[in-house]
Amino acid sequence: MFAYDLAHWSAFLAAAALLNLSPGPDMAFILGHTVKSGARAGTAAMLGIWTGAFGHVLLAALGLSAIVAASALAFSVVKWAGVAYLLWIGIQALRSKGGAFLAESAEAKQAGAVDLWAVYRQGALIDLLNPKVAIFFLAFLPQFVVAGAGPVWAQLLLHGVLIIAVAAVIEPPLVLLGDRVTARLRHSQRLALWLDRTLGALLVGLGLRLAVTER
Repeated sequence: MFAYDLAHWSAFLAAAALLNLSPGPDMAFILGHTVKSGARAGTAAMLGIWTGAFGHVLLAALGLSAIVAASALAFSVVKWAGVAYLLWIGIQALRSKGGAFLAESAEAKQAGAVDLWAVYRQGALIDLLNPKVAIFFLAFLPQFVVAGAGPVWAQLLLHGVLIIAVAAVIEPPLVLLGDRVTARLRHSQRLALWLDRTLGALLVGLGLRLAVTER
């Protein structure tokens, strides 16, 4: 069970590290919230993305991702749900007045937990509602299935979880670095407004990018 050689692990871990280091929508979402609201928000975004990714890993292991990959209707339903959600939260950020995200605002202190839950939920839904992520896992994970190393679903699940584990090593330092670099800047009302607008534009851009995505 799970008997892999050194070459297998070297290739897989190198690929997983490169995948997590490469810039993409997930990293943009995490760092966007880090820059705007600090390490706690960045961590909530990161945990949300990991939750969504784990959902896709489970779907790939169970074979359900194949349905999205094979069915134009299923792909379109998931895609447009994701587009609608990204545009909705992006427009909300664009319309925000920025004050809620000041580092010392009373509103942020009183409603921090609610805001963090909202960021976490956004991250999870953004990832789950992206059919390209489902197709990625379905295409990537089977490359590391080895005959005789255990049930296929178990191997897919193991390697999918390990991709998230690699992310848990790479992404937290980036969140802490982003927080350190921008900590003082977040005390500015004008900058808080600008950060809201930037994050809103980023989310809308991600929505439009997903809208033009084909299977």
